Amino acid sequence: MKDLSTLWLSIPFLNTLQQIFLKESADHISGQFGITWIIELVSSPWFILAIIAEIVCFVLWLRVLARIDLSKAFPLSAISYVFVLASAWLFYSEQVSGLQLGGSALIIAGAWCVSTAPGEKSIPASPSKSAQ
Repeated sequence: MKDLSTLWLSIPFLNTLQQIFLKESADHISGQFGITWIIELVSSPWFILAIIAEIVCFVLWLRVLARIDLSKAFPLSAISYVFVLASAWLFYSEQVSGLQLGGSALIIAGAWCVSTAPGEKSIPASPSKSAQ
């Protein structure tokens, strides 16, 4: 189970890294949108790191989905919003409001509630899925 927890928590971390790498890509590209801009983008080390982070995240996500119900696994992706907000404050000195902090607390609480909810006393599975 510890392996699964580490795997599961690596998803929002990698999503956050990808957003940081994309922000760095955007900040280091100049000029108007066009073919030169696209060439500069795809040759950017930050953009390449973002693509690598996304591919690794995708593969790990498939491993998570193979072990956990989608309805339990997917809420964790919301934690990325909190990680990105914290990273923007930490690395880019972006302002964070009380409303954003409150919203982040709600996201964490909601993701926890949805992903840890017990299976009993729940709505039965869709008949079309159980008939297969």
